[in-house]
Amino acid sequence: MSKLLKEVLKHEVYPAMGCTEPVAVAFAAATAAGLLKGRTTAVIVRTDPGTYKNGLAVAIPNTKGKKGNLLAAAIGAVARKPELGAELFKGLPAALLGEASALVKAGRAVITVDYSRRGIYISAEVRAGSDKAVCVLEGGHKRVSELRHNKKVLIKISGAGRKTRLPYKEALRKASFRDLFKEVESVSPEDLAYIKKGVEMNLSAAREGLKLKKVGFYMEDLIKKGYLRRDTLSGVKMQSAAATDARMAGAPIPVMSSGESGNQGVVAVLVPWLVGKAFRVPEERILRSIALSHLVNSYIKVFTGELSPICGCAVAAGVGASVAIVWQRSGANPRKATLAVNTVISDIGGMLCDGAKSGCALKVASSCESAIRAAWMASNGEGITEAEGFIGATAEATIRNMARISNCGMDKVDRIILDIMSAKAPKRP
Repeated sequence: MSKLLKEVLKHEVYPAMGCTEPVAVAFAAATAAGLLKGRTTAVIVRTDPGTYKNGLAVAIPNTKGKKGNLLAAAIGAVARKPELGAELFKGLPAALLGEASALVKAGRAVITVDYSRRGIYISAEVRAGSDKAVCVLEGGHKRVSELRHNKKVLIKISGAGRKTRLPYKEALRKASFRDLFKEVESVSPEDLAYIKKGVEMNLSAAREGLKLKKVGFYMEDLIKKGYLRRDTLSGVKMQSAAATDARMAGAPIPVMSSGESGNQGVVAVLVPWLVGKAFRVPEERILRSIALSHLVNSYIKVFTGELSPICGCAVAAGVGASVAIVWQRSGANPRKATLAVNTVISDIGGMLCDGAKSGCALKVASSCESAIRAAWMASNGEGITEAEGFIGATAEATIRNMARISNCGMDKVDRIILDIMSAKAPKRP
C-alpha cells in the first residue's frame, strides 16, 4: 500500500485545461493523427455514454466559446500534439481552429455514442486521404489500449476496461479507510509540494472565474450587498463555484484535477484548503488532508465508475473533502470518517450528472456546503447512521451501496438524459 498515493497522484491528479472528456477525445484523435503524414481529411469518433454526455455542451478553451466533443476531436486531429496531454488546447492557433471547424462544418468529423460501453471508452479514427490511424482509450482518460496505423497494430491491450484494471485501482478496491489513513502518514515532501501546486492552480482559477458574471460572481454579489454573510461557508462555495465557472466557460487556465476530473479537483482541493486555513490548521496538515481527499475520491470512483449517472463532485469529491476536514480535526478516526461519508451521501447522493456545462458550478457549490456541514457534524460525533435508508454500517459499506444504486438501479438514466440532451443540442459548433 505504500505506493498507492503516488500512483493516484500520477494517474488521476494532474493539471487539466478545459473539461476532461473533450480533452481526452482530442488526445485520442491527436495520438492517431500523429501517425499520419498528409493533411487530415476525416475524423470518426465513438465514445461511451458518459464521455459523450460530459462533452456535449461544455466550452473548449481558446475557441471563443465553441463547444463539444466533435470540435475537440477535430482540433486534436489537426493539431497533432498528443504530448501536451491534458493541456492540449493551450495556445491553440487560430489557423488550426479554423481548419478543425471546417472539418466539422463539411461533415467530415462525426461522433457517435456506443451504449454498450461502460467506463471510459474513446475510439478515434483519423484519415489523411487513404492513410488511416486509430487510437482507442479505455479504462482511463489517457490510457491507450489500442493504436493502429493502416493494417499495422502498434499497441493492443485486450480487455483494457473494467476487466483489466490498473494495479493501483485493484489495490484501492481492496483498501479500507484505515489503509487510506496510513497512506497520509508517509506523504513525501515532493508530493506535498505537488499538492500545494494544485492548491495555487485552483485558487488562480477561482480568481479568473469571479471575473465572469456566472455563479461565483453572483454569490459574491449577494455577499457585497449584505444578503449573505462573508464567512467560511460562503467563501468556500463562492471560490469553488467560480473556479468551476472558469473551466466550464472554456477559460484558458488549468486546474489540478482529482479522479481525472477538473471539477472534482476543485472540490477535493479547495474545500479542505479553505476550511483548514479558516480554522488555522498548520499548512502541512492541510496538504496531507488534501492527499486523503484525493485518495477517497479515487477510492469511491473505483466502485461507482469513472463516469457515473450520479454527480461525482457530490458523491466522490464532496465525500473526499468532508473526510479530509474530519481528518484535520480528529485524525485517523474511522467512526467519524464514516459519519461524514454517510451524511454527505445521505444528503446529496441522488444528484444527477447531466454532463459538463455551466450548471456544474451550482452542483459544486451544493457539494461544498454538504461536505463542510457533514464534516462539522462528524467531528462532533453526529451524523447519519445505518438505521437510515441505504446507508451502511461503515463508510466502505455505504459507498458500495451507493455504487450498486448507481450502476444497477440507474442503468437507464444515462440513456434517457442523453436522449433529452441530444435532441436539443446544436448539430454544429
